[in-house]
Amino acid sequence: MADAKVIPFDDDRSRGGAQRPGRRRPGGRRGAAPEATGAPVSALPGQQALPGPESGPGSREAGPGPQGAADDRAAQRPARDTAERGGERGGWDRRVAGGLAFLRRRITGEYDVDEFGYDKELTDQVLMSLLRPFYEKYFRVEVKGVENIPSEGGALVVANHSGTLPLDGLMMQVAVHDHHPAGRHLRLLAADLVFMLPVVNELARKAGHTLACAEDAQALLERGEVVGVMPEGFKGIGKPFSERYKLQRFGRGGFVSTALRAGTPIVPCSIVGAEEIYPMIGNSKTLARLLGIPYFPLTPTFPWLGAAGLVPLPTKWTIQFGEPIPTDGYPPEAAEDPMLMFNLTDQVREQIQHTLYKLLVQRRSVFF
Repeated sequence: MADAKVIPFDDDRSRGGAQRPGRRRPGGRRGAAPEATGAPVSALPGQQALPGPESGPGSREAGPGPQGAADDRAAQRPARDTAERGGERGGWDRRVAGGLAFLRRRITGEYDVDEFGYDKELTDQVLMSLLRPFYEKYFRVEVKGVENIPSEGGALVVANHSGTLPLDGLMMQVAVHDHHPAGRHLRLLAADLVFMLPVVNELARKAGHTLACAEDAQALLERGEVVGVMPEGFKGIGKPFSERYKLQRFGRGGFVSTALRAGTPIVPCSIVGAEEIYPMIGNSKTLARLLGIPYFPLTPTFPWLGAAGLVPLPTKWTIQFGEPIPTDGYPPEAAEDPMLMFNLTDQVREQIQHTLYKLLVQRRSVFF
């Protein structure tokens, strides 16, 4: 009997690794891989769908995964940066155009001033901008009760005066200008000496200051302006440091008479912090008479350090406006009643002094 020939099942391996013929798939060639299709692969229930052939990391149509969100942010960033640069460029262009228009109006004289010399445009765009860094960064002024100033109509703001140099009036003016809800402007009544100095005279007029006289004050009040007065005058601003925050006499009550005639409310104002900017430890009366000024201050830094002694100390300020005192309920002849003027003057003074003591108790430090 002839030997049977055995044919092994692993015939592929016996042929040196030759591959077996691939199975025929429907619609495909023999031995060819299945063609990729664009249809997404459906996920089994409870499982996440597998990404399709076009959803790789480099695909533009990446899903909402982390890589896709990063790609979207990267694509949007250049457009956002371009828009921001365009906005900044447009803002600077408007500023430059506004500045050039302002200079043209100043050169050609196409701006308005009232009969007192007040230049609203120059005050808003230049003078307030020069004072604002001192107000916000140097003295760090905190304002309270500015809404007590009426939103319309005349009002007389009465404040204490201190500090050797009248910086408290300027800071009060910035406080009303920048923080009043109705954007009102404060017109200060200044002493004669202010209008005798060459440069200061012109700047004071442009900023809306006027002579401290009853006629000018009444005219401004009747026009509906907010007028500021400091009845202590040189007695308050030139008092020694040992008498700080102790109010001096308020004169003869002329400000009360003016408010009664105009029928405008009186708003008391208390300022804490100005007393310490130039601690006045002495007064050279001889030099004051020679120079024709009310007093010649001697402070720890002036005149010993020369011009450097004029730099004020960076104290922390608080300006508080109190409840208004109405005057429209009095008859017209009340302005001539000395007893009534004395009572109202004393009432305003006591309210300012009481608020000063209250603010001093609440103050943590002179500089903080």
